[in-house]
Amino acid sequence: MDTVEELNGTYFYDGTSNLSAGELFFWIMIDETLDHFGISDISAVTAIYMGSNNVTVAGKLAGATPGTSVASVYSRRLFRGRMMPVRLPTWVGFPPNTKRIMTLKLGTFVGRTIPVLGWIILAVDVSTISFKAVNKYNTLAHPSDRIW
Repeated sequence: MDTVEELNGTYFYDGTSNLSAGELFFWIMIDETLDHFGISDISAVTAIYMGSNNVTVAGKLAGATPGTSVASVYSRRLFRGRMMPVRLPTWVGFPPNTKRIMTLKLGTFVGRTIPVLGWIILAVDVSTISFKAVNKYNTLAHPSDRIW
């Protein structure tokens, strides 16, 4: 048998037989995910973790987001009050409580942007994996089982 075959309305894929169309798509998605992971995914997860507000800070005003992130602490230390010529947007919090705050401080901008970049990288990864899995599935599946 080949790697993929259709037999009596069920599929054979990578050593597993009697798969329904949904199960075939599941295993293709798993294969594409495993093929995709690399250093960018590790850096994205690290950026998200470094940007989480898990460092306690005393003296914040009422209504401020509690805590600060490791990325923010180190970027503020690294750039020590350097200012940018224009205000740039930063995002604080996690949806649905995300707030946009404009800042002139370079350290603040960098510290708050690191986790946003991590989420963008992960969103691109999920989109890429999904696109490749759907294309591969549609190539292998019977026309009546295709997604679109």
